[in-house]
Amino acid sequence: MKVPLLDLQAQYVSLRAPLLSAMERVMDAQQFILGAEVAALEAEIAAYSQTRHAIGCASGSDALLLALQSIGVGRGDEVITTPHSFFATASAITRLGAQPVFVDIDPGTYNINEALVADAITERTRVLMPVHLFGQCADMGILGSISKQRGIPLVEDAAQAIGSEDQGLRAGSIGTIGCFSFYPSKNLGAAGDAGMMVTNDDQHAERLRKLRVHGEERKYYHSSIGLNSRLDAIQAAVLRVKLPCLDKWSEARRRNAAQYFELFTDAGLAEEIGLPIVRPGGRHIFNQYVIRVGDQRDALREHLKHNGVGSEIYYPVPLHLQECFRYLGYREGDFPEAERAARETLALPVYPELTLAQQTYVVETIRRFYR
Repeated sequence: MKVPLLDLQAQYVSLRAPLLSAMERVMDAQQFILGAEVAALEAEIAAYSQTRHAIGCASGSDALLLALQSIGVGRGDEVITTPHSFFATASAITRLGAQPVFVDIDPGTYNINEALVADAITERTRVLMPVHLFGQCADMGILGSISKQRGIPLVEDAAQAIGSEDQGLRAGSIGTIGCFSFYPSKNLGAAGDAGMMVTNDDQHAERLRKLRVHGEERKYYHSSIGLNSRLDAIQAAVLRVKLPCLDKWSEARRRNAAQYFELFTDAGLAEEIGLPIVRPGGRHIFNQYVIRVGDQRDALREHLKHNGVGSEIYYPVPLHLQECFRYLGYREGDFPEAERAARETLALPVYPELTLAQQTYVVETIRRFYR
């Protein structure tokens, strides 16, 4: 049996006609940059995310950069974040001349360890930027309290977490600005790169709309230096077709995660393998299903590959150990939980169209490896 890590063809087949119709609509209108399609998607994402504003941009990476720029992050500032994340989390900080200050992760959720955040704050701290990794929110109650008490803005890197919740509040709606990615592998994926920023702050919304078009107030008049980061109308049209399906897809991922728990338990592996932990009061949307398998991770991954099962490592090198960030002065051992996660974790297929037979095959393949 072949079980890919992600099967976008299965999703496309069910939506082929409306997707092609939406793209044809854009081609007929010949309006490709921003415009009515983007405005409609922004209104729909704002409503879905329980925010007043949504501002489309070219990618999730740009969303992070623009959010920090709107807050005024610049040279000499510090932004507290996690070392266990995709590269864009830290690169957005450094591209503005600021310095990422890493805080180790919680070994159960893989999100930033909120108990360590307060001690990392200095007089140069400008932003707290947690990452809602793998589709589960960081503890925004604690982080929100720190943000309010210290007067430090909170930017949510929710690239993997659209629709996830913490205590009934949607990802992106809790902090100052929330940032989404619509990379094709996300729960809500475009037909290429696309991103979105959401906020309840009117002033940030106005600034973000200018910053995404070179800081333009009106045509050829620029009040600030922004980016060329406009959302394409075709991507907006594609996302508008998919958005009504998002909750259905996320719930299917949650069911698959629950099914994995039962299958691993029945196979006698639940205590041998570290299964994902769901925080009480949260909605985990399982953009990835990540298990912890200790020092046998790479051998297990090779075994899965040999038997037709896709997998991925998120992420093999923590950000503080990346060569380009060597100048920050971090060393191996500084963040032991992030480093251990990089060595021991493996993502398994969890996409909505995954069948019980496929999941059973995945677990049986892993059982054979251990036995």
